Amino acid sequence: PGALRAGRYNAGMRLCAWLLAGLVLAGTTSHAQAPPLPAGLTAAIAALAPEGYSARERAQLTRLYREGGLLWFEPSGAPTAQAREAVQMLSDAQRHGLAPAHYGAWQAGSLQDADAGPGLASADARARVEVRLSAGVLRFWRDLHIGRIDPRRVGFRMSLPQHDDDFVLLLRHAVTARRVAQTTTDLSPPLVLYRLLTDALARYRALAASTPAFTMAPPAHSITVGMPLAQAEALERHLLALGDLERPTGRAASGRYEPALAEAVARFQRRHGLADDGVLGRGTVAALAVPLRERVTQIELSLERLRWLPDLRPEGLVAVNIPMFRLWAWTKVSPTAVPDFSTNVIVGRALNTQTPALLADMQRVIFAPYWNVPRSILTKELLPIITRDPGYLARQDMDIVRGPSDASPVVPYSEDALNGLRSGALRLRQRPGPKKSLGRVKFEFPNDDSIYMHDTPAAQLFGRARRDFSHGCIRLEQPEAMAGYILRDQQDWTPERVATAMREGSNVRVELARPRQVVLYYLTAVVLPDTGLVRFADDV
Repeated sequence: PGALRAGRYNAGMRLCAWLLAGLVLAGTTSHAQAPPLPAGLTAAIAALAPEGYSARERAQLTRLYREGGLLWFEPSGAPTAQAREAVQMLSDAQRHGLAPAHYGAWQAGSLQDADAGPGLASADARARVEVRLSAGVLRFWRDLHIGRIDPRRVGFRMSLPQHDDDFVLLLRHAVTARRVAQTTTDLSPPLVLYRLLTDALARYRALAASTPAFTMAPPAHSITVGMPLAQAEALERHLLALGDLERPTGRAASGRYEPALAEAVARFQRRHGLADDGVLGRGTVAALAVPLRERVTQIELSLERLRWLPDLRPEGLVAVNIPMFRLWAWTKVSPTAVPDFSTNVIVGRALNTQTPALLADMQRVIFAPYWNVPRSILTKELLPIITRDPGYLARQDMDIVRGPSDASPVVPYSEDALNGLRSGALRLRQRPGPKKSLGRVKFEFPNDDSIYMHDTPAAQLFGRARRDFSHGCIRLEQPEAMAGYILRDQQDWTPERVATAMREGSNVRVELARPRQVVLYYLTAVVLPDTGLVRFADDV
């Protein structure tokens, strides 16, 4: 059970759970020979079917009670302290963006009735409350740990872990050890992003309930400082409620767009992925008019997507949030650890060449990398150009090569070579150089989509607020700093040596002594760990 302190319910915890089960069950009869459950428990489990509990969930409950007695009631019929704690936990499911009703939180009334009198004297009545409470806790813990939705259904390249039975063992242990509340904390995603988002969810729910909507017609032209603004007072109230304006300007009644109000608008723009120029244009006015209940939904969906993350190793993580065009990296993953490194990124174009959500391991850094042209780009974009203009190859420092490695022999241009490119027998690559497609450094984390991170000569694109310009790979605004961060634990790769490798342009492959976990992810609501600001993004 101590393995839970690492955050996720990982393989170590599963091993501990099975060892615990072996100790508890040693010397008892096997499942095949186990006596049937008491009739009250059997009936209570069967009664869950019409209420939407699956066959899998009912089988878990049967197994739970075959391995021991009641969990939530004293012999007197009174509910235990752990039962009251479990009901409170289910009632607080909304803190995680989950619906308490989905977990049977109605049982609070049954337990209050039992507390008020001599307890639930009827064994059948106890069995009904007992089974429903266990069913709710098992469902809640599973949803909290791995999410309600299978991420593969929405295109995320990661699978839910298959360890449902572990929750049965965990529940009995947690009740026995009086760790129900602590186990709930342990099963939550271990990133600080999750904890901060739960706090933001409570705040935005309160705002949605108390803050009038801001309405303003799309302006015919952009409104800048000093121009008339009939909605100045309403805008001030709205920005005060959101926290983008700290105190009243004292000038809103003037009916003009004052500098202090423009500064607050710029802060709002930064938090919503807009150019922070303080100008009231159509995009900014549309973002200001988004109902706060929709922002609540964005936070709830982001919490669910964080629950889809599989086991994260505690020793380090590189995470890219695709719609916010931002990378964060942690040396240590924990519910309180803030990132040690961050940088802006460019990601794949929406729809056609979008960057996928996936999990992989960064294994190497390559200085002065070759660009091995993906087949999709070769066939759709470059082959027609090369066919019309063979000189394109020389101008772009491109070679036709035979074989998969950087040492593959170059094949001279000819009609046969073109046919080899068309058939896939040959491939196209671009020689290294700071002004080439991959720039001066590449970070490889092998995956089925051939996605990687790299430098780029098109640094001007980082000045854009929306940065989906690539063919799917991730371009880094600070590639040298990234290389120094990734290689900092390898003593022979000092900052000076990294700078030299970036400058000299010699093709060098550096295998990481410790592969770094990489997650490419998709959250449209995040609390920035370094500033504490709630940040929203458009769903690109």
